[in-house]
Amino acid sequence: MDIQKAFGLKVQQLRKATGMSQEKFALSIDMDRTYYASVEAGKRNISICNIKKIADGFGVTLGELFEGI
Repeated sequence: MDIQKAFGLKVQQLRKATGMSQEKFALSIDMDRTYYASVEAGKRNISICNIKKIADGFGVTLGELFEGI
């Protein structure tokens, strides 16, 4: 599986575990919902700064975010 798709799937799984919508989670980390949706869809080559925002939003380390990918 492509790294962008694998990362997007991991992020989607973590978000669904929180029970938040894409919009609510994106707003909570100060990210545009359409940008965030494209990350989950594996269509975005996301920057490390935005990866860190996502990890912080879930309360996990960068290592934990990439675990299993």
